[in-house]
Amino acid sequence: MSAKEHRENMNFAGKGDFPTGEDATNVQDEVANASDDSDVADIVADECGLLQKRYDELNNSHLRLLAEFDNYRKRTLREKADLIKSGGESALTSLLPVLDDFERALLNIRTAEDIDAVKEGVELIYNKFTAYLTQQGVKPIEALGEPFDTEMFEAVAIVPAPESDLRGRVIDSVQTGYTLYGKVIRHAKVVVGE
Repeated sequence: MSAKEHRENMNFAGKGDFPTGEDATNVQDEVANASDDSDVADIVADECGLLQKRYDELNNSHLRLLAEFDNYRKRTLREKADLIKSGGESALTSLLPVLDDFERALLNIRTAEDIDAVKEGVELIYNKFTAYLTQQGVKPIEALGEPFDTEMFEAVAIVPAPESDLRGRVIDSVQTGYTLYGKVIRHAKVVVGE
């Protein structure tokens, strides 16, 4: 193949097969200035070697990036699984003092002669537990006298309203509902006036 044929073949630079821009112009100039086919072959071989080296660098960089991303993905999945497994640990360890209080109350109930002291002890445990729930973002849903809202309440019965202003409102709460940071985690079971 002559130098002219190599020069014509090198004009494919705009189609993405060969280098573009200044690099392509340099290669085309070298091929045009070559004296014979062996010089052209040497120039093309050198350029192919440079392109192969650049390809290998990019491929190696790409493979490393994929490996790093895969390691990141596995690490985050493992951390997420650990959080799910041990995430409730602090909540549960904070409940242990309440459990201890219940155990002491049960022991004292068996031997107690003063029922008022037992009632007072159970009320203290209840208050301690509700304070803990409040710290964790759990709050009871206020129901009595509120307009019936299906987002907050579950109607278990509908009864005639004793007063006209109680129509469509909650008359009684059968089971307290709770929210966790404003999201309903248990609907209040209520009786609604009709």
